[in-house]
Amino acid sequence: MNLPVIVGVDGSESSLRAVDWATDEAALRGVPLRVVYASLWERYEHAVFAAGPGRTEQILTDVLVVAAAKRARGRVPGMEIATEVVPEGPVPVLRRAARGASALVVGSRGRGGAAELLLGSVSLAVAGQADGPVIVVRGDHDDRAGPPARGRRIVVGVPDHAADSAAVRFAFREAAQRAVPLEAVRAWHCTAHETADHLLLAGEPAHVHEQSAVDALETGLHAPAEEYPAVEVRRRTVEGTARTVLLDASADAALLVVGARRPHGIGLRIGRVTHAVLHHAACPVAVVPERA
Repeated sequence: MNLPVIVGVDGSESSLRAVDWATDEAALRGVPLRVVYASLWERYEHAVFAAGPGRTEQILTDVLVVAAAKRARGRVPGMEIATEVVPEGPVPVLRRAARGASALVVGSRGRGGAAELLLGSVSLAVAGQADGPVIVVRGDHDDRAGPPARGRRIVVGVPDHAADSAAVRFAFREAAQRAVPLEAVRAWHCTAHETADHLLLAGEPAHVHEQSAVDALETGLHAPAEEYPAVEVRRRTVEGTARTVLLDASADAALLVVGARRPHGIGLRIGRVTHAVLHHAACPVAVVPERA
């Protein structure tokens, strides 16, 4: 199905960069772009319009959504673009939109986001709750999206239960669309009690953990590698915590892809590693739900 790429906008500079990323993503996938504004967004990000209440709807429609669509058309002429203003809060609107999207794209900070916040509340909530892939456009001052990113590699963190990983398949597809290499990363480390006594003499605990990482890579990459044979795959097992290894790998990547299991319950449904990369990665991050 040709599901659209959907981008959430709020008028911030961050969301305009998300529009650029989403436009390029839709062009790569050959699908329409849909621009969505949730008109109660400012209640989440503590922003206030400078105009009177009678002008609010016109500003929302003419300035925010139409301007975003014009920006996208200027970037990729002839692209099919739809716009929508929804009178609800942004989190439920974007969560619902993600179910009918090939990918949902959001910026990292909203219009009212405090400078010291690394990730806006809406972006974090949507990435932590959506049922479809969410790309949070972030990086060094959020300036790494767009055409230059196409030449850099895609990085994917291979999960513990790697067989048939949705995140790994998503990463392969992104690499295939861009014709760039895919770097599949698996971190490993020994616990303190394993490394404290004569590790240099024995060596076995480290070897066991490293081999487990190698096996996880092979398990996770086998099926998608056959599906996307043209993708150059670079396998890396790295000693260290998953958080540190993935953040280091994001330094010169076009996109970092991580999986997120969605256990039953309310609130954010992402692990500590995903939470960390959403706040600190040096490139855009795609959070892809995995089957529980």
